[in-house]
Amino acid sequence: MANPNIVNVTSILGETVFGTLTTTLSTVLLSNPASSGKVLKINTVLISNVNGTAAQETTLEISPADTGTSTNARSIASTISVPADSTLAAVSKDTSFYLMEDKSIIGNVNTANQCEFIISYEVIS
Repeated sequence: MANPNIVNVTSILGETVFGTLTTTLSTVLLSNPASSGKVLKINTVLISNVNGTAAQETTLEISPADTGTSTNARSIASTISVPADSTLAAVSKDTSFYLMEDKSIIGNVNTANQCEFIISYEVIS
């Protein structure tokens, strides 16, 4: 598994992914495949509760596998309540981190399709 030297990079590309959270914790929100030769710098993770009346509980984790598994995963945010019609900044520029090869960000919500996510990151190679 490569760990690119981020001092001598050939490219830094800005990317954004988005989607809807389900009740399955092993749902992969962002993956850095094994042998990608890249590191992902996670700058922002936003969770928006689109339910107009009820708070939703969300969990985000770093999975030790690019295919997503909650076994041996580590919490980014654990069962955090997101108020109705509100957005949670689970990760921001001042709390950014690197997602290495063969790792993924997984997440869920207590009621399917009630929260959406946006992840802004840099692909460094």
